[in-house]
Formats: sequence, C-alpha cells, structure tokens
Amino acid sequence: MKGVTAAAGTGVARGLTTGNLCAEVHETHTGVVVLMGDRAFKAKKQLRTDFLDFSTPALRERACRREVELNRRVSPDSYLGVGHFNPPEGPAEPVIVMRRYPDSARLSTRVRNGEPVDDHLRAIAENVACFHRDAPRGQSIDEEATARATSALWHQNLAELKAYAEAVIPQRSLDEVTRLADQFLAGRTELFGRRISERRIVDGHGDLPSQDIFCMPDGPVLLDCLEFDDRLRYVDGVDDAAFLAMDLEFLGRRDLADRFLDAYLDSADDDAPHSLRDFYIAYRAVVRAKVDCIRVDQGHQEAPVDARRHIEIALEHLKSATVRLIIVGGGPGTGKTTVANALAHRVGAQVISTDEVRRELQAAGVIGGRVRELNAGLYAPENVSMVYDEVLRRAGVLLRHGWTVILDGTWRDWL
Repeated sequence: MKGVTAAAGTGVARGLTTGNLCAEVHETHTGVVVLMGDRAFKAKKQLRTDFLDFSTPALRERACRREVELNRRVSPDSYLGVGHFNPPEGPAEPVIVMRRYPDSARLSTRVRNGEPVDDHLRAIAENVACFHRDAPRGQSIDEEATARATSALWHQNLAELKAYAEAVIPQRSLDEVTRLADQFLAGRTELFGRRISERRIVDGHGDLPSQDIFCMPDGPVLLDCLEFDDRLRYVDGVDDAAFLAMDLEFLGRRDLADRFLDAYLDSADDDAPHSLRDFYIAYRAVVRAKVDCIRVDQGHQEAPVDARRHIEIALEHLKSATVRLIIVGGGPGTGKTTVANALAHRVGAQVISTDEVRRELQAAGVIGGRVRELNAGLYAPENVSMVYDEVLRRAGVLLRHGWTVILDGTWRDWL
C-alpha cells in the first residue's frame, strides 16, 4: 500500500476490524481517521506540500510518533501510542492509536445544535491558558514571533493563495487582505517586541478548531496539535487562542468567539490590545482559507465556499485591527469625557485625558499656578503646551503598541 488514501482507509478499517465491530472512515486534507469501538486510528496520507512531507513510510512514522509526543503535553490520556497496519504487500503503515470520544461531545456539534456552551468555553480558555503558562519558551521560539517573522508568514500564506485567485477567491479580496495586513505590520515592531519581552511567545498547540475539542464531563479534551513544523507552533498565546475564536465565528457565533477570547485573556492575565486579537484572528482565517484551497484540489464540493468565507472573516478583522487616533474635543462641561469613555469601551481603545495628564504633571511639580483662570496660572500657554505635548507623547507609545487611542480635551488652540 503506497501510503493512505480515502479508499485505502477503508482497507485499514477492514484490517483492523474484529468480530462484529463496525468502522467509520473519515478523511482530512492530510490523513484518514478510522473510528471503531472506543478507539480511533489515524493514518497519514502519502503526500508532499509546501508545508509538510509525508511522502515515505519513514517520514509518516516519524510524524506519527512526533504527533503522539506533542499531543500528550495537553491530552496525555487521549494518545495511546503508535501501531501499524500490515497490508498484504508493501511496508507496514504507521497508525496513531487514540481514545475515541463521542461526536455529540464535539464543541462544533454543540455549537451547531445551539446547545449552551459558555461553561465549556470558560473551561477551554482556562485549559489553554494553563497549557501556555507551562509551555516551553526561549530565544528560538521568540524568533518566530518577531515583526519580521510574522510578516514573512503572512506573505508566504498569501503567495500560496494567489494560485487560487479568481478561480476560488476574488483577486480584489486577496489584494485588500494583503494591503491591510501590511498596514498593520508597518510600525508594529514595538508591539511584537513587547510581546516577546513579556514572555507571551510559547510552544503552543497551533491548531485549535472546534471539531477537535471535546466537552467531556471531567473537562475539555483538546486533540490534534500541529506537529509537522515546530516553527508554526511557536506562537503568541493570543495567536494560538485566536484559532478557536476564528472557527467559532466561522460557525456563525461571533458572540461565542468574543467571550472565549475574553475568558482566555482573563485566565492568562494578558492585557493584549484589541487590535492584536483581530490581527491574529485574521491570520488564522487566512491559513484556514489556504487549507480550504487544498481541499478544492482534492475535490471537496464545499471547499470554495469555505475559502471565501474565511477570507471574508480575515478582511473584517483586519479592518477592525486598524490602529486609530481619535480626538474628542469640546468646552468644559460639554460631556466630551463621557463620549470618549463610551467610545473607548465600544472599540477597545485607551483614553488619554488632558485633565488627568494636567493633574499628574501638577502633582509632579512640572507645571503649577492658579486655577480657574483662562490663559494664566495653571492654564498659561506654556503649561497648556506641556500638557498637550505629554498627551501626544503617550499617544505615540500606545499607538506603536497596537492600541487605538482616544484623546479627550478641549483642543481649543490645536484644531
């Protein structure tokens, strides 16, 4: 048997079947899964792409063993080991042996059925955050999450998608995704550097779709981490969690996606800017669109529609990821602070108030003078200039770190 195909998967099922047990065969873009009794048997397809190589039995054996090793980090009771299917002719084919979980417990199934999943999502968020806390870190891992490395990954994925322009994905959509991604990446070196210095980059899971998460009575089970390229698992924790958020949105539940990411950030004690969440959701949608395009080549009828939907999600979140500077102005007592704070809550922005900065500078002895006098004392032109200069300096720092900023002040002499 030359590797595994969908048809060969049926042969694997027959070879594994004993007694009256029935087997189900499911195909993915890289493998075949045989479900039988309380076990699942997973074999790799014989294929080679730009991002993986399963072209020989030895390479498939290595990939299977590596997959078991990596997945035991987060689901030690689910991955039982590597066995072999011995065909009538040819070399033995490696098969990952796993516990089988009921389809009804899949997160994707529960979401599609409209079941309440908030408690499950909180448990998954805590599980992922705990996994990230204990995950390996280090220089080689950090290097995969720099601004330069992140840009390279984006452009690699977009270059591969260009082969499907117009035939599957509208060219104008790919062009807009490229433009918005480049716009976000420009000037974000400090943001990515800060994430590295805060030790947010981990050897993570790398592949968290809802169909591979099972909501069991004793807690969530997360399966099938990315095993074929270690570098693609070296990610920001938000990037790792963003995969599931993206997938929940793909299922039509943006509300669940937002709640899951909120719960993850809370569990991880992470104050990542909202723009970074959107950026990584968009990235995961682009990667998934690429997988959809591979499935187009494999003849899957639904794949073109899925690819276009994933690109739509990427576009929506790249637009939301745009970092903005917003000015709210007006005279004293006009409600500008109320407007600024309400807007900040809605768009996930940071507010810098001239009143607060003025009080801080006064307390530090940088400025001083009588109050309640226009153009004199505390509000003398030189003091006003120092306040507004400090406001703009702080805004620049936050903007470079990926925050949308709202400036709250009168701006009488500035606009």
